[in-house]
Amino acid sequence: MKKFFPILLVAFVSLFIFSCKDDDTDYDTYSQARDVSGSFTSANNYGFTVPIGIESTDVVLVYRRDVENGNAWQLIPKTYFLSGGRELDYNALFNSQTVEIYIDPSFDLSTMTAAEASTYLNNQVFRVVLVPASAGKGTTSVDTSDYNAVVKYYNIDESKIKTYKLN
Repeated sequence: MKKFFPILLVAFVSLFIFSCKDDDTDYDTYSQARDVSGSFTSANNYGFTVPIGIESTDVVLVYRRDVENGNAWQLIPKTYFLSGGRELDYNALFNSQTVEIYIDPSFDLSTMTAAEASTYLNNQVFRVVLVPASAGKGTTSVDTSDYNAVVKYYNIDESKIKTYKLN
């Protein structure tokens, strides 16, 4: 009986070790954010590339600081409607190594006024947010169009966000 008790105890403890493993979350990437600033010019083909390093299953959210709207963060893609039926689109593409932020106008950019260029092209600030692709089991999803909801949901410390100047 003395030999049987230690084996039974090890088996009992092993059962709890394996049964208590928590597979409910799949957070390979810690949520993080960085600010990227730059100007859209013909020299950079009206876009810029930001280096990142994420798992291929993770997601990149890109927000533009909308100065005209109280410095609110606006999720892109986003279309702005200018006078004369002109449209200016902000877009982003990403893969596991880079995110490309670019504009796609429906008009010749040389027709922009100085005020429009200042508002939409010069010294633009974007916040690139890297988040896990899937939330844990039993959790609700987050409204990614609401920047503040994303920060709260992924517990992003905004005081640690670094700014990268591209041009």
